[in-house]
Amino acid sequence: MLRAVQIYSVLLIIYVLMSWVPSTRETSIGRMLASICEPYLGFFRRFIPPIGMIDISPIVALIALNLISQGLVNVFRMF
Repeated sequence: MLRAVQIYSVLLIIYVLMSWVPSTRETSIGRMLASICEPYLGFFRRFIPPIGMIDISPIVALIALNLISQGLVNVFRMF
């Protein structure tokens, strides 16, 4: 479970970094990552507006993902 969260976090980071080079999002890998990452990132983008030209929602999304995974790990350790 924790490994899957780590892999998803890396995919999110790659997807965010791809936004710095717009033409990479039109590639097949960019479209695949968009279909995986956008539903999760879209949730945070609805509540967190960009600050100027900077979108901080991916940072909040990664922090939330980390907190949720740590909470689940602690719950599983209780059993």
